[in-house]
Amino acid sequence: MIFSAFERLVAMRYLRARRQESFVSVIALFSLLGIGLGVATLIVVMSVMNGFRAELLDRILGFNAHLSISANGGPVGNYAKVTDALRGLPGVASATPIVEGQVFLTGADGGVGAILRGVRLEDIKLKALIADSMVAGTLDGLRDRDGIIIGHAMARALRAGIGTEVTAISPDINVTIGGAIPRMKTFKVVGIFNVGMYQYDNTIAFSTFEMAQIYFKVRQGATNIEVMAKDINDLPRVKDEIVSAIGPGFHIGDWQEANRDFFTAVEVERNVMFLILTLIIVVAAFNIISGQIMMVKDKARNIAIMRTMGATQGMILRIFLLSGASIGIVGTIFGCLLGVTFAANIESIRRGLESITGTNVFNETIYFLSKLPAIVDPLEVVLISAMSLVLTLLASVYPAWRAARLDPVEALRYE
Repeated sequence: MIFSAFERLVAMRYLRARRQESFVSVIALFSLLGIGLGVATLIVVMSVMNGFRAELLDRILGFNAHLSISANGGPVGNYAKVTDALRGLPGVASATPIVEGQVFLTGADGGVGAILRGVRLEDIKLKALIADSMVAGTLDGLRDRDGIIIGHAMARALRAGIGTEVTAISPDINVTIGGAIPRMKTFKVVGIFNVGMYQYDNTIAFSTFEMAQIYFKVRQGATNIEVMAKDINDLPRVKDEIVSAIGPGFHIGDWQEANRDFFTAVEVERNVMFLILTLIIVVAAFNIISGQIMMVKDKARNIAIMRTMGATQGMILRIFLLSGASIGIVGTIFGCLLGVTFAANIESIRRGLESITGTNVFNETIYFLSKLPAIVDPLEVVLISAMSLVLTLLASVYPAWRAARLDPVEALRYE
């Protein structure tokens, strides 16, 4: 073994302070707690960031298409032909035409800006995220020509329920004999969904494909065609297949382009948080240095006695190296257990804090999601633990080296 039984015995004895030496052990205890809390905080924050990114990705891809095809300069007039051509491609899982436009939805109590999507019933049923998130009504309600499905946040803002009428007002105007008037249409709420992402629950509404064509004046056309790829990692090749199949005159956008700024911001925030929280461990490591230096000064006479009894410089070095590293090892194990346990139960902890304090700890209007997600990555936990152990081991090197270099005669000066 690297450390002999004698070295382990002395190192552990030095960590257990007597009454007159309690100050040194108090510093060691706070260093241990600092390492543990630093590791735990880093694990929790990284897990929440992982969960936040994964939840957003699942909802974005579950709600929107991998690729969106639109015609240059207007709607896709021959959408049926284009859709059939796309469905025959080997890399395409599905292709669905939609009619989409911005509207202002008003109800009995206020109004909200929304994006109205006209979809075919058979196509929206293929979106598992929406189909599995209906909290009132059903998707079959879109068999009603004037039916509309809205998100639960939008329903709350409009105070609308199943059977309630809402009015859509388009920014486009109709020119009549009486002058220019906004284009308006009254819909009946036939379904309410809750996908757990406020941005969608508050801004997206679905109507029938045919009614949207009439309302947005794209008869016999579609504003764009949504394409789902069989392999999301193979989008460049699928794009090339689509270009070859439908020819020029179309614009093909993908989900990465539409959400690049958002996910870049999340990634930057994740990296910055990692660097900032790593400083907690670094500060705790500096506490180990100061604590070990004080221990070396306090144990100077003992070091001199051990040297005169035959202990080598290497033995003294290993004793104090083990003493400092033990703080890091115990602190890291404590931090890992605390961090993983906290991350695994973070949603329950959030709800408990909200019930105790009466405040909204995780506001869905700010953070987009309705619950606090966390995904513990085992590899990340291992890397954080390894970083903590390396930092604490390095922090123990200088005090141990100083103890080993201490001359037995000079040790009397510390008394």
